[in-house]
Order: sequence, then C-alpha cells, then structure tokens
Amino acid sequence: MMRRFVYILMLGLLAAGCGKSGVTGGVPVIKVAYWGGPEEVAIIQRLVADWQRSHPEVQVRLEHTPFGAYVSRLLTRIAGNVAPDIMAVEVNLFPSLWAKDAFLSLQPFVSQDPEFRVQDFFPEVLQRFTVNGQLYAVPRDTAPFAAVYYNKTMLDAAKLPYPSDDWTWDDLLRMSKQLTASENGRTTRYGFYAWAWQNFVYSNGGRLVDDLNNPTKCTLGDPKAVEGLQFFSDLMNTHGVAPTPIALGNLAMGAQQLFMTQRVAMFSSGFWETPILRQIKDFEWDVVMFPKGPRGTRAFGTGGTGYCILKSSRHPELAWQVLKALAGPEAQERMAKAGLGQPANRTVAEGPAFAQSSEPPANKGMLNRAVQHVVYEPFIPEWREILELTMLPELDLVFHGQKSAAEAVKAVVPKVTMALTRRKASGVVQQAGAGPAKGAQ
Repeated sequence: MMRRFVYILMLGLLAAGCGKSGVTGGVPVIKVAYWGGPEEVAIIQRLVADWQRSHPEVQVRLEHTPFGAYVSRLLTRIAGNVAPDIMAVEVNLFPSLWAKDAFLSLQPFVSQDPEFRVQDFFPEVLQRFTVNGQLYAVPRDTAPFAAVYYNKTMLDAAKLPYPSDDWTWDDLLRMSKQLTASENGRTTRYGFYAWAWQNFVYSNGGRLVDDLNNPTKCTLGDPKAVEGLQFFSDLMNTHGVAPTPIALGNLAMGAQQLFMTQRVAMFSSGFWETPILRQIKDFEWDVVMFPKGPRGTRAFGTGGTGYCILKSSRHPELAWQVLKALAGPEAQERMAKAGLGQPANRTVAEGPAFAQSSEPPANKGMLNRAVQHVVYEPFIPEWREILELTMLPELDLVFHGQKSAAEAVKAVVPKVTMALTRRKASGVVQQAGAGPAKGAQ
C-alpha cells in the first residue's frame, strides 16, 4: 500500500508540471520508439491499450518507424534533443547506440523493483545488454540463427530419417545431396539454403576477431575460420546443393518462398520465419538445431530485441513501468504465441507459450538450449561499418565462387586489423561489463 501511495504521489507531482515537455493535458506522456511488421505492431498496440486501461494516470505514445530508417531517425532525434523516452534496440546494433551515451542505466530500477527478476532471463542475453556491471536494456526476445527448417514430407518421400539436434555438417551435406533434384541440367530443387555464413565459421571453432569486448585483430585467417567459409561456399559452388547468389536472384524468391514452394528442402534461419510458415498446407515441416561442425563444436550467431530508457527522459520512473509492460512476461507470451519471437525470459520460453506449445514447429524448444551457444557481434560501435564496407565485399567473392576463402581472408584480415588498430590508437575503447555471451561450447 505504501509503495502504491508513493507511486500515485509521484504521478501527481509529475502531472503538476503541465507546461513542461513530456506532459499533455496534465498527464505525463511516455514516448516509445519501435519497429516491426503489421502483426508485431498490432500486438504491441493491443498490449499497450490493455495496460493503459489500468494506468490512466500516464499516456503511452507509440512511435513506429520501419526498421530500414529506424536507427538513422533515432540518432537524428537524439542529436536534436527530441528523443523518445523508450526505444527498442536490436542486440547487434546496441553497441553503436550505447556508444552515443544516450541510454540510462536500468540497474537502480532492477535493484529496487521486487517485481523484476533477472534470474528469469537467459543470462547470455542479459550479458549482451550489460556494460561495466550496468544493465542498459531489458531483453524482450532472443533470436539464435540456430533453426534449420526442413520439409518432413519431402524427407519421407526420399526415405530419409529426420535430422536430429546432434547432426553434423557431414549429415547436412549428405542429406542435401539426396534432396537436390535437377531436370535437363537445371536444378529444380535445392537441398539446403543458408544466409548466416558466420554459423559455419563459429561451428568450426573459428572467430571473426580475437576479443569480442575489445577486439584488436581479425582472426578470419585462422584455418578453422577459413575452413568454415570454404564449406559454406562449397555448398553452393562445388556441391550445387544450395543456390548461389546469382541463382537466388534469378529465382526472385526469399528463403520463405523457396521453402513454401518446395524449391528448397531445408533452410537455415531463426524462429521469426514461423508466422508465414504456419500457413503451409501442402506438407509437414519442423525445425532442427543447426548442425555441429567437424570438431563437435556447436555455435551460431544471434539477433534479438530489448528496450532501453534514454537519459533525456523527463519521467524515467514512469518509463520503467512502461518498459516492464513492453518487455514483461505477458508481452513475451503474446509474441511467442504469434510465432514472432522466442522469449528472452527463460521462464516464459520454457512454458506453454513457447516450448510447450502445440503450434508448429514442434521442436522449437531446442532453441532454448541453443541460447547458451550463441556468439554476438564484437562490442564496438564501428563493427557494422567494418563488416559491411571491409569484410563483406571480399567475402561476397567467395560466396560467388570467384575466390577461395583462403584468398579472400588474405585481403580481409589486414584491412580489418588496421581498422581495429586505428580505433584503438584513437582511444575509442569501451569495456562491456559482463560482456557478450560465452559463445561456442
């Protein structure tokens, strides 16, 4: 009762500042920036509307921006001192945004709020949003690139057993060869498709850099990393079991369409593919964990989303209450039931809304085990620029079959290492507290 009284008194004091920014008609306004497709937007709108009915003393204003323009628009707003109170942030974009020093540490709220239980979350996901022992975002979902979708009906017709979570690269290649079909010298069905080339580096024991928290050199030249890149390329350019970038362009289809039209028997991605795949009526399908590498290593990249509070918020205490609704168990349950997200709250992820749900895919619970094997991108603000401008142009030549992996990394490694060295020399170094997840096991 006392906490409720203090909360209401605080709202009254805030409402008294009617002329100040962040207050409309005497009611504090909490602005939330987020992205998402129509179904996700509808879920968030319903969630906030339900929450508002029992919290009329605060107004939540949802501000949607398409993901393609999201970061640039938010950076402009932050620079112009017109930022929202809360913003959604993707795990691999978090380092760049955190470096702007715009986020408020949530640690005081976490420490003082008995309703919030950090132990309910996957620790690997919390670690990504933790810097110098301070939590800066509450994760709503996690998204390991660990799901391989497969056509069960097609495997039945080929008299192939379904893959298990313990399968290997060799199993993947063997099955992909058996599932690939051609007619008059033209491939009519591919056995496999994947876009996350990093998975093949990680699951072979390789890494992109020497230290995810404070990288000083590129390690793609390590034989294990080179082997992983080459295996990925060979699936397309040597074995012909996966579409090359050119073939993919000619097909003019995304992974979902290829799978749904049975032009691909298996494809690797994340749980977010699920909503549209649940519309499939022509065949049975399921998911299996991304295969282990030749050395028995299991590791893959990951995505995910969290919510931050900005330092510029005039009502951080109220923003915390809204954030808890946006990233709380109910929100995560709704997203999971729609097939839009794997809950970052481990308790929810292991419950009836996700792992125990009868909705397809049946084996989605394996993604909860996958979380402990994820590898996040390096925790430096420059990483996306280094990746897109320095690494990918050379790696694309490998994926197109124009260079071997060994040739490409000879060009990539010194360029990336030089960029990291310049960064270190400039003094732009930050320390991720608990750091990214521990990675491969």
